[in-house]
Amino acid sequence: MLYYLLYPFHTIFSALNVFRYITFRTIYASLTALLICLLLGPWAIRKLSRHDVGQYVRDDGPATHSVKTGTPTMGGLLILLAVLVATLLWGNLGNVYVWVVLLVTVGFGAIGFLDDYLKLIKRQSRGLTAKSKLGMQIVLGLLVGTMLYFRPGFETHVSVPFLKGVSPDLGLGYIFFAAFVIVGTSNAVNLTDGLDGLAIGPVTIASATYVVLSYVTGHVKIAEYLQIQYVAGSGELAVFCGALVGAGMGFLWYNTYPAQLFMGDVGSLSLGAALGTAAVITKHEILLALVGGIFVVEALSVIFQVGFFKVSNGRRIFKMAPLHHHFELKGWPEPKVIVRFWIIAIFLGLLSLSTLKLR
Repeated sequence: MLYYLLYPFHTIFSALNVFRYITFRTIYASLTALLICLLLGPWAIRKLSRHDVGQYVRDDGPATHSVKTGTPTMGGLLILLAVLVATLLWGNLGNVYVWVVLLVTVGFGAIGFLDDYLKLIKRQSRGLTAKSKLGMQIVLGLLVGTMLYFRPGFETHVSVPFLKGVSPDLGLGYIFFAAFVIVGTSNAVNLTDGLDGLAIGPVTIASATYVVLSYVTGHVKIAEYLQIQYVAGSGELAVFCGALVGAGMGFLWYNTYPAQLFMGDVGSLSLGAALGTAAVITKHEILLALVGGIFVVEALSVIFQVGFFKVSNGRRIFKMAPLHHHFELKGWPEPKVIVRFWIIAIFLGLLSLSTLKLR
């Protein structure tokens, strides 16, 4: 919005020329989202507490989590507000990819909100059924995949990290591949959201990684130099990812141990889907498995635990799944689990960026 309002006057006030630079607008989108979360955080906590929107802790979880019962949740609404306002203020609203990623973020946020609403406000213990929740996610994922598939010039080739020149063309199958990436990432982040700050930390780190990936993918000369797929217009996603970084840091201020506010499904589902969509648009879909390795491992720990439990007559691989609970039950204090997972997320983010040259 500010891009359209102020940049046309750059011929009169030369200082306004900075609005043409994605890097400048990315920084200020991040700062805007950060300030929104920091300033509105106390108000959101009071509002959610007044309406008795408190965290429900499962009886079969670690006993130490009982103290979290009643902590305000659905804080993902604050994250969504910060990201939307920052992106609309600093993004180029004539860019179709900006609207695609905003559509996905709001759409998955709406699914998470409905689930949280039914569980926490209507007191329906199950919320949305797993089948209906997944069904709505798949429909949205397929919609995005279809929109991108039929967009002129958008490639259906998939880049493979570390392998130069390996880029298989999925053709029509790309629609389903894109939906799988978006839905899978959404649910993986949701499974990771089990400790104070555990999910939002890696989400922020992954978002910062995609700030870089978006920028280089959307810059024709840098993309040519790095020999990666150039996607015209994808650089504008750096502004959106920057807003995710700022909102993540602002939310972490209140979500850090011991948490004053949880994000709920409205936050975890939307943030995961946003990352998945950014990966699809920038043609770094497979790389997301490395960037978000924490989410992948957490999701796989649940899949393996459930599968092994069924085929081995009740035996378990881990003390408890997702994986972060396993380490808790091994005696690791919650802050130690969280910070060590953050360190791994930073390592994976840096390793992922190295693939731009290691191929």
